[in-house]
Amino acid sequence: MEMFEEATVVRLRSHHDKYLLADDDEETVSQERGGTVKNARWRVEFVDYNSTHIRLKSCYGKYLTASNMPLLLGMTGKKVLQTLPKRLDSSVEWEPVQEGSLVRLKTRYGLYLRANGGLPPWRNHITHDTPYRTSHQNWILWHVEVLRYRRDEGAPALPPPPPPGQVLVNGVYRDASSEDTGSSARISLTGPRMSRLESDESEMESPKAFEGRVIKYEVVDDNGDVDQNIGERSFSFKGNSVEELKQALKEEAPVKEEFSLCSRNPLNGNLYPLRLHLPPNNVAMHVVVVPLSSKGLLSYYDPI
Repeated sequence: MEMFEEATVVRLRSHHDKYLLADDDEETVSQERGGTVKNARWRVEFVDYNSTHIRLKSCYGKYLTASNMPLLLGMTGKKVLQTLPKRLDSSVEWEPVQEGSLVRLKTRYGLYLRANGGLPPWRNHITHDTPYRTSHQNWILWHVEVLRYRRDEGAPALPPPPPPGQVLVNGVYRDASSEDTGSSARISLTGPRMSRLESDESEMESPKAFEGRVIKYEVVDDNGDVDQNIGERSFSFKGNSVEELKQALKEEAPVKEEFSLCSRNPLNGNLYPLRLHLPPNNVAMHVVVVPLSSKGLLSYYDPI
């Protein structure tokens, strides 16, 4: 659960090295290798304070949903869809169960988000199921790649806490003294607000799910000045080449036209275009997005 605490946007990569995608029909989901498309981004929402469950919202504003529709007649696996129900119920709630650096996403009914492999019609389909074959146990394990953190958006780490002396039970605040102490303790102890000591121990015992670098960027406007309306923004990036970074910025930065990707000379402040590879060891970077239509494009460059 802790890997979702500070995340607002994530990608989920299956055992087959494919990403969970919200399909363009705005109804189905699937898995594909292209993880840079917007369809692979899922926004994280907490169900309520001290809950062990989250919701995942697609780029179309719909929730990852465990439906009751079987994928194939006579088979146990049921479809996973993207829906927007009038009332958010348990079908859109998932419990992250950490297993080393990976997670399993468990429904309220005890089934798991499963990325199917093998031959058609199973291949690339997403179901919720409990695998019984030993060879299929890894199909319910997911790599979590954090694309955006709450601190970068200025969002609160968690929803507001309940009133003093009360606990949240089935969506309603009740007096803690009137509730069963066993269930109240279970709610608070399994929630995402674990102690700093527990968090540190967890980080020591298991590798981080995301190993990348922080990219800070600014956008130059048509006059060649830094666009103050956009300001400096940041996101997490996993890649080694300039082309990969440029592709990620095409999705991340609010720029609708082609642009040149530049870095700033620390001595004179001038810009020079990035060419081949990024600095090693995943060090943080600051880059500048310069639209090709910008009037200051040529004058901005340092001679190379």
